Amino acid sequence: MRTKQMRQVCVLLPNKQHLDCSVRMRARGQEVMNTVLRLLGVSDLQVFGLALLRDNEYLFLDLEQKLRKYFGKTWNRESLKVPFMLFLRVKFYLENGLLILSSKVQQLYYWELRQKVLFSHNRNQEALFFQLAASALQAEVGDLEPQEGVEKEGGEKKQERMQYFLPEDYFPPWLINHRGRNFLLQHSPVLHGELRGLPRSRAILQFIKQASSLEDGGLIFYRMRQGKKELRSSILLGVALDGVRVYQGSRFEIAAVSSLGLSKLVCYTHSAFHSKHILRHLSDSHRFHINTKDAVSYIQLLEDMQTRQLHKEAYICDMARLRQRLRCHNLTASVSDCSNMEETDSTWTKDEAEENQNPTSEDEPEEVFVDDPAEVSWLAELLYGVSVDGPLELPSSHWAAVTMEMKQVLCRRVGEGAPVY
Repeated sequence: MRTKQMRQVCVLLPNKQHLDCSVRMRARGQEVMNTVLRLLGVSDLQVFGLALLRDNEYLFLDLEQKLRKYFGKTWNRESLKVPFMLFLRVKFYLENGLLILSSKVQQLYYWELRQKVLFSHNRNQEALFFQLAASALQAEVGDLEPQEGVEKEGGEKKQERMQYFLPEDYFPPWLINHRGRNFLLQHSPVLHGELRGLPRSRAILQFIKQASSLEDGGLIFYRMRQGKKELRSSILLGVALDGVRVYQGSRFEIAAVSSLGLSKLVCYTHSAFHSKHILRHLSDSHRFHINTKDAVSYIQLLEDMQTRQLHKEAYICDMARLRQRLRCHNLTASVSDCSNMEETDSTWTKDEAEENQNPTSEDEPEEVFVDDPAEVSWLAELLYGVSVDGPLELPSSHWAAVTMEMKQVLCRRVGEGAPVY
């Protein structure tokens, strides 16, 4: 019996690693995706898609289509020993990394953002690139250990000690040319040192949030032409979750589609193949945006509640205890600083008992929590202590299923001052 012919597909990952997949000749894109999921050990890649490079542009595959449609006649050649190349790339950019439930997928997302920042041409947010470099250094290097005697050393020796990274790995070329390597090597460690104590996982989330603030950070660009006979692309179409951005020449234009008085902006792609896949990408981005809109709102609500809770405690609580709790939250020091928390809590309890035995003449108002925990979705429980490899897209009925048990858990956590993320 004749054995089934197989084809080798190499999938390049954002972290510069690759996965080798063996698929059938009649395989569809979903078969490659299933192999990638199995090799990575995750159940869903959420924001990623498989893409191929066509005319120097990345086009995302329709996973229901056969691979021979994308690779043409070379797919049927039996003597071909070179593997077919595909790329695992971000298809939907997010504003908050907490929406990515798998830590492995979150790291892949981080590494693609790292490369995207290096190719950013946004010259109006120069300070943001220094913050991004500091967050990336904290995520990859960890705490910057203070070096004794560095301040007393001469210029050359001090500079040599502080060169623990290459500016080319953390800054776009135009910024290096503008400021110079010495300037970046001198000031970046200062910002990196300010993040001392921040866990690497939190540094990755901080980098993702900061990168979403870049004007071109959350966009996937496609080159287009204004006329059919033009040889050079003069228009960039940026696809985002909440819509599209049109860059024409050096101007940034947005036109209201509901205004009948405006002329149409007609763009031409390289081929009908490109047009079909770009339109599909637009449709998928809109669908993903609708499916995750509630999750984004809930996460923002939880973060706002956490911020208000910390601010309120700073006003009504003893500062010594607040400082200890901040250390436990990894905001000013490492987790190891929480070892003395139990002793501090016991002392606090004794002080409260003495106050109860000697009441003052004036009745102090009872502390009231201004936010109603019952209004918070079960997402708080989802983001705290459950499996991280579950699918993100859930039916609307599932998003609305807020049980009384989850409300009580969240209310108890907020009352205890525990973080909600």
